[in-house]
Amino acid sequence: MIDLDPTTLGLEFGGGAAIGGIIGFAAKKIAKLLAIIVGVQLMLFRYLESQGILFVDWNRLSAGLLKTQQRAQGAADVHWIQSIVSTLSIGAGFTGGFLVGFKRG
Repeated sequence: MIDLDPTTLGLEFGGGAAIGGIIGFAAKKIAKLLAIIVGVQLMLFRYLESQGILFVDWNRLSAGLLKTQQRAQGAADVHWIQSIVSTLSIGAGFTGGFLVGFKRG
């Protein structure tokens, strides 16, 4: 039997919206700074690699991401309907809050 409580779903939605709003507001404030830092770092890595000072194994770096994805796909299943409803309520609230916070920030 599926145990869905509307109060719990509402709290999850509201909590997700509040957290999403805070994160969205903060994300807009620091997104440009992070983009600049990452861009400069990648340019520095490419420059040092072209000069023969540094060697970056890009294939090995991306292989770690693929292994993480495979481990996540092998996770144990819980009751799928309850999992989807809970995820949707948190995700919808978070997404709405994030967009409002990002726009206001």
